[in-house]
Amino acid sequence: MAAAGGGISTHLFVAAIDFGTTYSGYAFSARDDFQKEPLKINANVWNAGARSLMSHKAPTALLLNPDKSFNSFGYDAENNFAQLAEDDEHHEYYFFHHFKMVLHNNKTLNRNTTVAVVGGDDRTLTALEVFSLSIRFLKDDLMGNIQKMVTGIDDRDIKYVLTVPAIWDDKAKQFMREAAKMGGIKETQLSIALEPEAASIFCQHLPVERAGAGNESFLKVAKSGTKYMVVDLGGGTADITVHQRHYDGTLRELLPATGGAFGGKSVDDAFSAFLGEITGEKNMKKLEKEHMDDFIDLFREFETKKRAIYQDKPAKVSITMPVSLIDIVKKDKEKTSMANAVMSSPFGEHVSWGKQKLQISNKQFKKLFTPTIDGIIKHMEGILNEKSFKDVENVLMVGGFADCELVQAAIRDKFKNKRIIVPDEAGLAVLKGAVLFGHVPRTISSRVARHTYGIQSWPAFDPQRHPPEKKVMINGIARCKDAFFKYIEIGQQVTPGHVESQVFQALKPDEATLECTVYVSNERDPVFVDEEGCTRLGLLTVPLDPHRQGAVEVEETLVFGETELHVQAKDMATGTLYEARFDFLGGGI
Repeated sequence: MAAAGGGISTHLFVAAIDFGTTYSGYAFSARDDFQKEPLKINANVWNAGARSLMSHKAPTALLLNPDKSFNSFGYDAENNFAQLAEDDEHHEYYFFHHFKMVLHNNKTLNRNTTVAVVGGDDRTLTALEVFSLSIRFLKDDLMGNIQKMVTGIDDRDIKYVLTVPAIWDDKAKQFMREAAKMGGIKETQLSIALEPEAASIFCQHLPVERAGAGNESFLKVAKSGTKYMVVDLGGGTADITVHQRHYDGTLRELLPATGGAFGGKSVDDAFSAFLGEITGEKNMKKLEKEHMDDFIDLFREFETKKRAIYQDKPAKVSITMPVSLIDIVKKDKEKTSMANAVMSSPFGEHVSWGKQKLQISNKQFKKLFTPTIDGIIKHMEGILNEKSFKDVENVLMVGGFADCELVQAAIRDKFKNKRIIVPDEAGLAVLKGAVLFGHVPRTISSRVARHTYGIQSWPAFDPQRHPPEKKVMINGIARCKDAFFKYIEIGQQVTPGHVESQVFQALKPDEATLECTVYVSNERDPVFVDEEGCTRLGLLTVPLDPHRQGAVEVEETLVFGETELHVQAKDMATGTLYEARFDFLGGGI
């Protein structure tokens, strides 16, 4: 398939880092290979250690030494911390797990946001440090692998792509960019890819012979003009959007990604709550705090069983309980034994105890998935019932959680009149698609604005249009404060690089900077920035020439249609381009 969208990256290699809630990994390909064989992509293989598990992704787990220096990441971090816990030497170490969700829908996210260590104590580290150390490890590891394959390659030869959920806001995207910069990736070499877009791009390249058993090839069904839903089910979130395929191979976004916390981790949380109801919540916390090695092993076993569950088999799911948990329950005066704990729990009819194992009926085990699957289906239903999307016939399921047979079966059963397509490499679709996106970033030919974007302005006060309480006097001129100046409205189709500009004047002659606050709204035509539904997105700061003469007029330009919002600023008198920057985060430096 020919490269879509033109403009192939000039870097010798493109490397993508898929930083997931539950698992993370990286992949890369050479520019020359991409032009000949786009799917010739190298995905790293991780070794889980003693269990001899091989995986293209490693757990998103970070272990730091007592002095907060890097110790290990992934399976090594889990194994090292478990060993430290077994030897009771873990108390001063910093262990972080599943920390990506701190960014999801976090309205107060800033540079000082913290992540708590696993293990029950109250120690924290800034999220930027935790994320940047993790990204640095992944970057250095992939660089080492590339250098083993090709001698003479250095960092400047690589274009990096970092994946993020499409439902994240601009704050979270900026956070990941800053974390990547702290992790050693130069800003000029970094692109942000939206996860469902990356997966959608990957599936454009899938040839017929790679289609999964019982599935038609995506290329076969997605002819030019075809609309299709992308359901990206990761560890933490579900990203759901609608794309349309164009004759030139580019993709058009028809619906901004929506979704929520309907990923595989929510099933883990349900299992944790289930065990808490049987053994006692305080006993589970004690296991986590005092026997971290057993706690990790318990949830690793659950992960294996979670992947192996089908609609009607096995009849019972057996999960081995750690001896340490059995001893904790024995010492609990209310529980006295695991057998009693199981019998007195709400699940006595569907769960039995014997030979150190919980025997859970298939029916009960599937209930752990029900709230998550129902959430996914309800969200899909809401979209497919909209008038604009009633003609969508194809549903593309990708992401690690899309490999779950229960999820697939539930979606096929609910949407019998839709063609449900699950590629063979559903769990790697985002990662490999991000590599392809890095080679040809303009594969997405247009996107839909998720909000109405505008800035705070101070127009001349008009008593016919403006309420009297908005009147302020600045340098002897009556102005209206808090006015919303609209750039782009919600639902508007924008092509990558779409620009909207406006000229502004510094209101005070001695100002060192021209500051402009950017706002978003879910309304099409907001009037004031302080009205309900309007949110402060970030601050745009333009440094002004301290030696300027008289008033200065600056053209501020917002660049839309990319995966991130960009800004440019120009002095209208001199043509000087200012280094303007957005600060969505605030807090610290």
